[in-house]
Amino acid sequence: MNDAEALMQAQQAAAAWGATDMPRLIRNRENAVFSITTPQGRGALRLHRPGYQSDAAIRSELWWCEALARVGASVPKALRTRDGTLLHHLPDGRRASLIGWVEGDLMGEGGVPLSGDRAAHADLHRRLGALLAQVHRATDALSLPGDFSRPRWDIPGLLGEAPLWGRFWDHPQLSADESRRMSNIRAACRDRLQDYAATGPDTGLIHADVLRENVLLGDHMTLIDFDDSGFGFRLYDLGTVLSQTLSEPHSDAIRNGLVSGYGTLGPADLDMLAVFTLLRTLASVGWTMGRVPPGDPRHRAYIDRAFLAAERAL
Repeated sequence: MNDAEALMQAQQAAAAWGATDMPRLIRNRENAVFSITTPQGRGALRLHRPGYQSDAAIRSELWWCEALARVGASVPKALRTRDGTLLHHLPDGRRASLIGWVEGDLMGEGGVPLSGDRAAHADLHRRLGALLAQVHRATDALSLPGDFSRPRWDIPGLLGEAPLWGRFWDHPQLSADESRRMSNIRAACRDRLQDYAATGPDTGLIHADVLRENVLLGDHMTLIDFDDSGFGFRLYDLGTVLSQTLSEPHSDAIRNGLVSGYGTLGPADLDMLAVFTLLRTLASVGWTMGRVPPGDPRHRAYIDRAFLAAERAL
């Protein structure tokens, strides 16, 4: 969907919330996102990409954000239409939703080194660890509705025959030797994850995409974009954070800050943190398949990052 088509659909969708201005395009990637102003305030209007999440899954994501915001967690609130619904259907079948606007700057960008010194990096990730703990604990106190539905970032979802983000070991840019190596990494991760699962680790709803691009720094640190959220190991959220720090010069301070801020991690969790970092890098290799143009350098960058993470974790 090009920008002009997205704008036409955004204008139709914005009317459901009583928008008082013209939608302004923020980005048009997997979801098209617009800024609009409504009687409830400014919001981020999303036009959801077809075929990724079901209606029930999107409504569940929005319900979760609404419930978290209600109890004071630092996440954006889902805003309901004038008819009181969380999800609006456009005439062509596309779905739209609205999230309350959060002022702030992105924590960072993948592939771009963080600014600041070692102490600043540690403090930033201590705050992020505390935010993730807040979201996880607040979630555990909620009573989910009976029709709540989200994907599962469990062992099959990460390492099964049909992982949520694709069969990373079959990436077309892998050589034959690399494909065998990736399959061996997958098997080793599955063994480690099965052993870890037997210890009764903390599981539940997770964000599943805690990248720097999904953390805003303003009056408060805010976690945004729950599009990939689902049920899984809580440690996966921390591993996702660390997947972007493998080449940072202060990666040890970042890890220690994140762990300190999160708290409540036992020896078994700490022993598996590098494995969950690896699991996220493997998922990212699968994500590029079908989403990123064949000549894009991210394919090779993500593959090389996964092999680096495997060397450190296994």
